[in-house]
Amino acid sequence: MLEVNNLNVFYGAIHALKGISLTVGDGELVSLIGANGAGKTTTLHAISGLLPIASGSILLDGKDLQKVPSHKIISLGLAHVPEGRHVFARMTVEENLRMGAYIQRDQKSIQKNLDKVYEYFPRLKERWKQLAGTLSGGEQQMLATGRALMTDPTIVLMDEPSMGLSPLLVKEIFSIIETLHRNGITILLVEQNAKMALAVSDRAYVLETGTISMSGKAEELANDDRVRKAYLGA
Repeated sequence: MLEVNNLNVFYGAIHALKGISLTVGDGELVSLIGANGAGKTTTLHAISGLLPIASGSILLDGKDLQKVPSHKIISLGLAHVPEGRHVFARMTVEENLRMGAYIQRDQKSIQKNLDKVYEYFPRLKERWKQLAGTLSGGEQQMLATGRALMTDPTIVLMDEPSMGLSPLLVKEIFSIIETLHRNGITILLVEQNAKMALAVSDRAYVLETGTISMSGKAEELANDDRVRKAYLGA
């Protein structure tokens, strides 16, 4: 579904991504793990068209995303849950969710997707009139994820969903990610909590200072001594 080939991205003179390549198949949950500053968020921003790329290609279902304006990429079925959530604090939960459906015009489809989001996140349904800025961090993460699902995407990019959450909420968020995966939603997950990411993923890539250093089945990487020592605290 998603194919990134020899991607190079610069921040001024800084070579942030150095020829990385990765793929995400239909229905897969693929993780991109690595330390802070490795280039994980940069990778997602490049895929979403939020950053210009120096060279390489990004294909979504065979379509070259470089030829698509960034504000139209979402209409191709790619949704992005950003790092830090970025909900609309002064809007209600339901207003935030409906903002996620801004490209749609069919009210029946919007309502169908809204009902589906509320099934995934019953807590959001309970708080549908509440201002988003008053939600807990975990609830805001649910809202940001639900907002992305309102586009009825074919693939979701998730950036650090566990960031800033308590261990209990981290488990809850990853349980939701597993549910989305079981329901056939394709996910590219960027996550610094490598242990949790590898536990729910089909495959994974290890990103180090802008290059892919390792890749393979998530279970195999979780048992690799190099990964265990560098990212799993073993």
